[in-house]
Amino acid sequence: MKFTKSQRNLTMLTDFYEITMANGYFKNGFKDTIAYFDMFFRKVPDGGGFVIMAGLEQLVDYLSSLTFDSDDIEYLRSKGFSEDFLDYLANFRFCCDVWAIPEGTPIFPGEPIVKVKGPVIQAQFIETMVLLCINHQSLIATKANRICRAANGKAVMEFGSRRAQGADGAIYGARAAYIGGCAGTACTISDEMFGVPALGTMAHSWVQLFDSELDAFKAYAKEYPDSCTLLVDTYNTLKSGVPNAIKVFDEILTPMGKRPKGIRIDSGDIAYLSRKARKMLDDAGYPDCSIVASNSLDEYIIRDMLMQGAKVDSFGVGERLITSSSSPMLGGVYKLCGVQKDGKIIPKIKLSENVAKITTPGNKRVYRLYDKETGKAAADLITLVDEVVDDSKPYDLFDPDFTWKRKTITDYTARELLEPVFDKGVCVFNRKSTQEIREYCKQQVDTLWDEVTRFENPHNYYVDLSQPLWDLKHEMLGKNGK
Repeated sequence: MKFTKSQRNLTMLTDFYEITMANGYFKNGFKDTIAYFDMFFRKVPDGGGFVIMAGLEQLVDYLSSLTFDSDDIEYLRSKGFSEDFLDYLANFRFCCDVWAIPEGTPIFPGEPIVKVKGPVIQAQFIETMVLLCINHQSLIATKANRICRAANGKAVMEFGSRRAQGADGAIYGARAAYIGGCAGTACTISDEMFGVPALGTMAHSWVQLFDSELDAFKAYAKEYPDSCTLLVDTYNTLKSGVPNAIKVFDEILTPMGKRPKGIRIDSGDIAYLSRKARKMLDDAGYPDCSIVASNSLDEYIIRDMLMQGAKVDSFGVGERLITSSSSPMLGGVYKLCGVQKDGKIIPKIKLSENVAKITTPGNKRVYRLYDKETGKAAADLITLVDEVVDDSKPYDLFDPDFTWKRKTITDYTARELLEPVFDKGVCVFNRKSTQEIREYCKQQVDTLWDEVTRFENPHNYYVDLSQPLWDLKHEMLGKNGK
């Protein structure tokens, strides 16, 4: 039997075991049991020092429209689920509490970045989309931030739509790249949807279509005299491309009283070509004509090009950004950390032979502690939900793995990171523009020490547990490890 949907409803974008577990919970009397889940990740991609939180807006949109339509119910009926369970789904209303760290915030391994409390069927069911939304966009925002930092203040444009993994990869990847610091995108629909500036000029096919490169440049300059950037590497960058661009600037733009915006180099030894092109443009009287570089760039190539004296003013970065090809997954997970019984929270822990996979139990808060003198982030602190950090008093921090490493922090400000997103299913999300998130991201990355932001062997930023939380975790390890 084939089912068709009249409109896009992503409710069923879930692992099938979420539905089988939901049915099992329903049948075993757990329908109204309140559960607590944390999303967190264990490892920073590319061996970096931090991740950029992104994708929350799309998660909010999903949760706000979570409903099983008639097609969904018919499909599940065909899979053999009982009518009483299907009736429950047909009358489904999302009623969970959700907290999340704001988009654009640097985040670190092990700390809850999304927290969900609610009936276990609901809290469990949303796992797939929580992970899908946050993992993907956080990954791309992080990669974009690395590339933008390598560019050392020069603009980076996201050029990867045609090589993204599907339409959503292109659309939401462009949004995430902008949050991470990119100046704009080649993906037009992301401008329409999110206000990410759409940028771009021409492809090689434009140049090839005309009888000559010069004719192609002239036609483009006449059509776009206020934003004329010419692609100069279709045939020979230094022998024809740049000379023809200069000729067009002289013969078409200058008589109109216009100045060229730039040239783009998309192949060859760009560091060498850009130096030669820069001299040619300067000698011709166009020192203000910028040079754009593209062609399979990433943070390492950009950094090396600049170290080699490349005269590049901005970069177009494609597949290595939009797919984060060097480290193509974040690997965030969603784990049960507590169950409510008789008004009390019963903490839950997952054990593993792999120590990194042992979870931290209980309902928790996440604080970021900032040094008042420098404004820099000193450490993150995970506490139980009933603990309050009083930043008017000294606080003793310790490494949760190497407990002999201790430090007393004074003269600091404590900021709670997890913010309410849904209150009993009602959206209380403070929606911001993509531009606002991007600026916030830049401000927050600036609060990190240079040692945390370096590419090779970054400093291990501390995410500490409070003493009560550490005690709870190790008490449970002792009980369950016997």
